[in-house]
Amino acid sequence: MAGHAERARKHPAHNKAQTTGTKTFLALHFLAMSESTTRRIVYRVLGIDPAAAGPTGYGIVESDGRNCRMVHYGALRVADKLRKGSVGAVLEAVHTLICGLLRDFSPDALAVESIFSALNVKTALSLAEVRGVVLLAAAQHGVTVHSYAPRLIKASVAGYGNADKQHVQVMVRAMLGMAEIPEPADAADALAVALCHMQHEQFRARFELPPTVPVGSSRLVPGRIARRASSAMAARFQPPR
Repeated sequence: MAGHAERARKHPAHNKAQTTGTKTFLALHFLAMSESTTRRIVYRVLGIDPAAAGPTGYGIVESDGRNCRMVHYGALRVADKLRKGSVGAVLEAVHTLICGLLRDFSPDALAVESIFSALNVKTALSLAEVRGVVLLAAAQHGVTVHSYAPRLIKASVAGYGNADKQHVQVMVRAMLGMAEIPEPADAADALAVALCHMQHEQFRARFELPPTVPVGSSRLVPGRIARRASSAMAARFQPPR
């Protein structure tokens, strides 16, 4: 003990470094524990705004039960030359995009805009093909899919179902506390889709409503797994007591 005290007196810098190192380790360990705990209660949604001809928007939003924040967003543009050269080029690009997002960000659910009934047949069929690719990617990664009508999405975010794209962009920015208006509008629409599902799940969990049936849930997720996922989802949105 005397020898240790003597070495400490002779090398105060070394002794201070050891103390600082211990404090740093404890701080990092506590931070890691805090981050791990935070990740367990966060609910993350990938929103998709499919397009028949234009860009396909995507946006990822997460919530801790109190606040929502934007994680990632953008829009996929397929070059006209590639689009004209191959019939399936757009579908392949969308599938690659969705698989990459599911793999990199591990969302708990995927929300997609449903087909607008007023579209002409050709546009509706093209949009259905893109939606099919989205559903396929989600099924391959075991992620449940929820579909929402365009008017419901706009009403959830902007307050009424006939809101224009600029209004949706402004409201998405405000709801997510973003520094800038999300561009392009397709990406903002995708964030709105994710927010719509987030609000729906928060409302359902708060009032203990029965879980919604995901799109193709009988094929995407077995019933027992779906029930467990629903229970976990509700636990994350329980209001603080």
